Amino acid sequence: MSNLPVIIGVGQVSGAGEKPLSDISPLRLMEEAARAAAADAGASGGVGAVLQQINSVRVQRFFADFSASFPSTFGRMENAPWSLAQCLGLPADELIYDAVGGDATQSAVTAAAAAIAQGKIGAAMVVGAEAMNTERAAKKAKLTLDWSQDAPFKPVEPPAMPPLYSETEIAHGMNVPMVMYAFIDNALRLARDATFDERMGQIGALFAPFAQVAAENPLATRRDGLGADEIGRPSERNQIAAFPYTRLSVANAFVDQSAALILCSEKIADELGVPADKRVYLHAGAAAHDEWFVSHRENLAQSPAIRLIAQRVLADARIGLDEIGAFDLYSCFASAVEVAATEIGLELDDPRGLTVTGGLPFFGGPGNNYVTHAIAQMVERMRQMPGRYGLVTANGGLLTKHAAGVYSTTPPAEMPRYDNHPELQAEVDAVWGEPAPFAATPEGRGWIEAYTVLHGRNGPAKGYVLGRLSNGHRFIALTPEDPDLLARMEAADMSGAAGSVVTDEAGLSRFTPET
Repeated sequence: MSNLPVIIGVGQVSGAGEKPLSDISPLRLMEEAARAAAADAGASGGVGAVLQQINSVRVQRFFADFSASFPSTFGRMENAPWSLAQCLGLPADELIYDAVGGDATQSAVTAAAAAIAQGKIGAAMVVGAEAMNTERAAKKAKLTLDWSQDAPFKPVEPPAMPPLYSETEIAHGMNVPMVMYAFIDNALRLARDATFDERMGQIGALFAPFAQVAAENPLATRRDGLGADEIGRPSERNQIAAFPYTRLSVANAFVDQSAALILCSEKIADELGVPADKRVYLHAGAAAHDEWFVSHRENLAQSPAIRLIAQRVLADARIGLDEIGAFDLYSCFASAVEVAATEIGLELDDPRGLTVTGGLPFFGGPGNNYVTHAIAQMVERMRQMPGRYGLVTANGGLLTKHAAGVYSTTPPAEMPRYDNHPELQAEVDAVWGEPAPFAATPEGRGWIEAYTVLHGRNGPAKGYVLGRLSNGHRFIALTPEDPDLLARMEAADMSGAAGSVVTDEAGLSRFTPET
C-alpha cells in the first residue's frame, strides 16, 4: 500500500518563554511548530527534505476570524496557509483554511489522509496557532503589533457553517458557550441526583487527574497540579464563571500555542528515510453532529453523535474499547467530558486516563487548534506504546459537532475508509428524532428545566433559564435582575421550580419563579 497515509512528524510550541512580545505572532508560532514537526520525522535528508514534499497546507481557523468575543486589533493574514507556505518555502498548491470548531482538526486529518490514499497529494501539513496571551499582554502594555499580511489570492474554505445559536438564544444573550454548557451540566447534575456542593466536588474530582497530567507536561500552561477542591470550588483565586463552573474548570483560551502534524504516503516516508518507530497511522476517522441548537434538544445530557462515531471508528479499526491504551476526550467543560465518556462507555475514573495533554483548562485551549495538540501528543504516546491504540475525540460548538480518530504504530491490514462516514448523520438524526417543541415568545405558567447564573467582575450578574411551559413547549428566558434572586438560585436548587414567563414587545422573555 504505497499510498497508505502515515503521520511522520509532530511539533508543538507553547508559551512565549524569553522571547519579546514582538517576536510572537500566530504566523511565527506556526512556522516554529511546522519546523519542529519536520525535524521530528527524523528523515535522513533532514528538515528541508521533508518540507519540500508538502503540497497541501491546512490551517485551523483563528479565533479572531470567527468569534466576536475574541477580536484581534493587530490585523490578520488574508491567506494564512499561503503565508505559512511562503515562510517555509513549501511547494504546496493546495491551501485550505479549515472550518470553525474544535472538531475541525480531526476531520482535517481524516480528509488529508483520504487525499493521500487516493493519490491526490503526497504529503500534507495540518497546523494552527493562537497568540491570545501575547495579544492581551501587548494591549495591557499599550503596544501595537502588526500581524497583517496580504496575499495574492484567498485560501480554499469550506462552506459557511450555520450559526451555532438560534435567533432566540442570541436575542437573550445566550450566545456564550459557558451558559449553554452550564445548562448541560445542570441536566447531568439532576441525572446524578447531586446537590450543588456535590456537583462542584464531582467537577473537581473529574479534572484533578487532568491537572496532574498537565503538571508533568512541559508544554502545559497550568502546571501546578491543582487538587479537586482547588479546581471545583470557588475561592478568591478561582471565582465562579457561570454557575457551577469556576474559572479553573473551563478552557483557558489566553495562551500562546501552536501545533503541526505532517502526513505523507508510505512511499514518500520510505524515500525520506523516516524511521519505522516514528510512523503512526490513522486507522479510522468519523464525524457527525447532534441536534444543532441546545434549546431544541429534548435530552440535554446525551450525544448520539459521539456514541455512534465511537462505535464506528472502533469497528473500522477492528478493535474493542479495551484495546485502547490512551484517550484524549475534548475537555472545554466538565459536561463535555462526562457526556463523551458516558456515550463511549468509559468510567470517569478509568485507569487509562481521559487526557494525554492535560486538557483545555490546564494544558491550554488554543481556539480551534487544541485537537492538533491532542493528536500530536497522542502520536508521541503511541510511539511510546508500540502496538497499542489511541482514541482522540473532538468537539465543536456547544456539544454540537463531533469527530474522532484511532491511532497506532501498527499499520492497518488494508487501506482504511477515510471519508468521515457521511452516512452516520442520518443515524444520529434518527436517534434524536423531532426537536423539542419550542415557544419563541412564551407566555404563562412554566417550570425550570435547567438554569445558570453568569458572573461578572462583581459577582452574579445574569440568570438564564431553560424551561417548559405547561403545554410541554420548551422556552428560554432571563430572570429578573434581582440580586437576591440570583443569590437564591445559587444557594438552593431551583430546578423544577414553577413560575410565570412573559415576553415583551422586543421579544425578550423573563421567567419569575414563585417565592
